[in-house]
Amino acid sequence: MSTPHVVVVMGVAGTGKTTIGPLLAAELGVPYAEGDDFHPAANIAKMSAGTPLDDSDRWPWLDAIGRWAHGRAGLGGVVSSSALKRSYRDRLRAEAPGAVFLHLTGDRALIEHRMAERKGHFMPTALLDSQFATLQPLREDEAGVSVDVSGTPEEITQRAVAALRRLEN
Repeated sequence: MSTPHVVVVMGVAGTGKTTIGPLLAAELGVPYAEGDDFHPAANIAKMSAGTPLDDSDRWPWLDAIGRWAHGRAGLGGVVSSSALKRSYRDRLRAEAPGAVFLHLTGDRALIEHRMAERKGHFMPTALLDSQFATLQPLREDEAGVSVDVSGTPEEITQRAVAALRRLEN
């Protein structure tokens, strides 16, 4: 990408935000921030117990991510955030108007399999249904692209870079 945008890697749990985010950041030569690190302990405890977050849980988390993205405006960066609803993305854009979204998408069975395989993550597969029920895909008026998560992390990253470059043209 020629302009140093902040890219928000979004999608339901298990799409690979934490894997693709750092790879994308390295490819673009910008810093990466793990969105889960912005969650307060109460949010992590709630999700670990299998309870989905509600909007009142998410607002402070989204605001913290938005502040990070705002601080990277003009410098570039990559941050992960599920950003499942339009209102969540609007909240992020309110803090960081130039943010661009990379929506990682994929077949539910593949995503569930990947979630079941990962070790040490607080998000149980039981919450995947609530994630898909909440998901509002990017709309045409939102700056962003969607990339399928089938293939290797490197293949997904290369597709993401190509899609983001096309977005600039």
